[in-house]
Amino acid sequence: MEPAPANTDLQHLVTSLEQHMCQVVLGKAGVVRLCTVALLAGEHVLLEDVPGVGKTLVGKTLARSVNGQFCRIQFTPDLLPSDITGSTIFRQNRNDFEFIQGPIFANIVLADEINRTTPRTQSALLEAMSDRQVSVDSATYELPEPFMVIATQNPFEFEGTYPLPESQLDRFLLRIAVGYPSREDEMQVLVSRRDGEPVDSLEPVVSCQQVMAMQSRVREVTVDESIRHYLLDLVEATRNCEELHVGASTRGALCLYRAAQALAFVEGRDFVIPDDVKRLAVPVLSHRVITRGFVHSGNRDVTEAIIDRLTENVPVPT
Repeated sequence: MEPAPANTDLQHLVTSLEQHMCQVVLGKAGVVRLCTVALLAGEHVLLEDVPGVGKTLVGKTLARSVNGQFCRIQFTPDLLPSDITGSTIFRQNRNDFEFIQGPIFANIVLADEINRTTPRTQSALLEAMSDRQVSVDSATYELPEPFMVIATQNPFEFEGTYPLPESQLDRFLLRIAVGYPSREDEMQVLVSRRDGEPVDSLEPVVSCQQVMAMQSRVREVTVDESIRHYLLDLVEATRNCEELHVGASTRGALCLYRAAQALAFVEGRDFVIPDDVKRLAVPVLSHRVITRGFVHSGNRDVTEAIIDRLTENVPVPT
């Protein structure tokens, strides 16, 4: 049995992974950092923004940087749940039924434009994302480890989109806005894409075993009692806010806890500091709350501004 890798070796791998991704995803170091946090926390990430800003590129770059099985699912209105999970077929030559695995049976699954398909098909991901398993025809099949869903979606205002239900959104650790690049980065994009897409020739830099080792080490990161109280104060603030109809759930608190551990590890620490929780409050909590009134319902900018304001008002432990 091989000895467990040291923390310094694993953190060197994290640095290599981020640098590797930043060679393709230009000018988006913050987005790369958050995606790495989701990977090491063993959770899923939702990339939401207007078309053409690199959401799919971020997902493909992360997936190709991990030496595991990668599958991309293009979500369309006519996609069926069985197209994702797989189905059972009858083999006449053997007089028996056989389960044919769907594309969800991969280590990294890129769910592209997830809100282009119907809620019925979207729900096919629920069990896979929460329990790492798929149930088909009364049989349960385990998914490979590690398992991560990287979903992209367009804003709800765009034609032909189906908003994700709250139960589905709650399964994503982070919701990240990619945003437009700076002029300098956009110029670099134009130059670097003259001879094709760099992501197509990208080689993996970490193995699945190394990812699982990092995930295991992340769970050992220390979270002081004062930090835990601070985290719960933030969650409770969302529940007591007059502008919010529904505050963050217990799962939201647990996700913020795990994300803070992963961020601390990525930044070379074996303990969480208040800034870790503060920096992650918006991407972890903003998609788990519901604003009051129809006008602002589902508006990302409004919910993020509310969470940001609550974060500034909650006392930080010293």
